[in-house]
Amino acid sequence: MAGLLPERLTHQPMFLVGLSMHYDVAIIGAGIVGLASARAISKRFPGASIAVLDKESTVGYHQTGHNSGVLHSGLYYEPGSLKAELCVIGQRAMAEFCEAEGLAFKRSGKIVVATDESQLPAMEELLRRGTANGLQGLRRIDPDEIREIEPYCAGVAALYVPEAGVTDFQAVAARLAEQLEGDLRLDHEVKGIRNGVGGGVEIGTNQGMVSAKVLVSCAGLHADRMAEMAGLEAPGQVVPFRGEYYQLTKEASSMINTLIYPIPDPRFPWLGVHFTRRVNGTVEVGPNAVLAMGREHYRGVRPEFLEVAQTFAYEGFQKLAGKYWKAGAEEVWRSARRSTYAKTATKLVPKIRGEHLEPGGVGVRAQIVMPDGSLVDDFMIITTDNAIHVLNAPSPAATSSLAIGQHIANLSTAMM
Repeated sequence: MAGLLPERLTHQPMFLVGLSMHYDVAIIGAGIVGLASARAISKRFPGASIAVLDKESTVGYHQTGHNSGVLHSGLYYEPGSLKAELCVIGQRAMAEFCEAEGLAFKRSGKIVVATDESQLPAMEELLRRGTANGLQGLRRIDPDEIREIEPYCAGVAALYVPEAGVTDFQAVAARLAEQLEGDLRLDHEVKGIRNGVGGGVEIGTNQGMVSAKVLVSCAGLHADRMAEMAGLEAPGQVVPFRGEYYQLTKEASSMINTLIYPIPDPRFPWLGVHFTRRVNGTVEVGPNAVLAMGREHYRGVRPEFLEVAQTFAYEGFQKLAGKYWKAGAEEVWRSARRSTYAKTATKLVPKIRGEHLEPGGVGVRAQIVMPDGSLVDDFMIITTDNAIHVLNAPSPAATSSLAIGQHIANLSTAMM
C-alpha cells in the first residue's frame, strides 16, 4: 500500500527551519472527533498543553460538515464492537452536550421499515442487535403504527427507534473549538511526521514545525496517509465514497415527520437512501454511495485523477469492485438519473416523484478497505508508543465523537 500513497515527506526543509512549538499533545484534524479528543484529554490531564492542527481555515470542514446531522442510536452495530459501545454512550452524551450548550437538537425518533416480507429476518437481526446494545424503547411496530408515525410511509413492519434524533454537527464542532483548552492551528497542513530525537514526535507543516510528546491523528479522509507519514504501515487504504443528497420540495416535505430508513444491505456499512427531517426543518433524501473522484470530491470540485488512479491500483479496491460490481453499477446509475433515485425513495414513501427532488448536499465518506477487499465495519484505532491513529471512523463517528474522545483519552494515559 505504501507505494500507492504520496512519498513520505519526512526530510523536507521545514523540519530544519522556522519556529518549533512544543506541546504535550498534538492532534491532527479539527473535525468533530479531533476536537472531542482534545476536550477529553484536557479534562483527563488538566494543564496539559494541546494543539489541534488542520489544513483548512475552519473547523469541521469535511465529514463533520457534510452529513445530514442524524444522531444515531446504536441500532445497527454488532454487540461488543467498538461502534456499538461508543455509539450508545456517545449519542446520550451528545444529547446532553447539545441541551447544555443550547445547540439545535431534537430527539425525533425514526422508523426502520421493511417494505416486503423478505426483509423481515434482517429486521429481526437489527432488533436483536439494538436490544443487546441497550437501546431504550426499541420495538417492532405494525403497518397501522407505521402510518400513525408517518402517514405516507408504506411497509409490512418496522422498528421504532425513539433514541434517534438530529442535530448540527458542524455547530457542535464550532462550540468544541470555542471551548478548546489549547491552541487551534488552522491553515496548518501536515507535510511530514517523524519521531523526535529525544522522544515524542515532530510534525512538519506548511507553517513550520510542531513537536509533541503524544500524537493523535484524527485525519479522516487522509488518516491512512498520516499513518504512513508517521512510519506506521496502515493495514488498509482509505477509499472515498461520495454520498449525494437530494432535498424535498416544500410541498413534498410535508409528507415526512421524522426519520424514515430502509432495512440496510448487510453487505455494506451504509444505510441506504432514507428520509431525514433536519433541525432546520428541511427534509433530505439520501445518500447514495458511489466511488468519489478524489478524497475531497464535493459538488463543484474537480476530480483528482491521481487519487482515482491510486484507488483503482489498490488491490483491495480491485477485489471489492470485482465482487460487488453490479451493486456499484446500480449506484452509479442511480446517481446519474434523478428518476431512478426517486424510484428508490418511493419504496418507502410511494407518493414521492422525481419532481419532488431538488439537488442537495454532497459528502465524502472515508472508508478503510482491506487488501482482501473487505470493508472495515468497525471503528479502527491503532496505537504505537507515542501515537494514536484513528484510521476508520465513518458513521456513526459524529454521533459517537464525545465517547471516541474519551476512549482516546484513556488510550493516551500510558503515553503522557
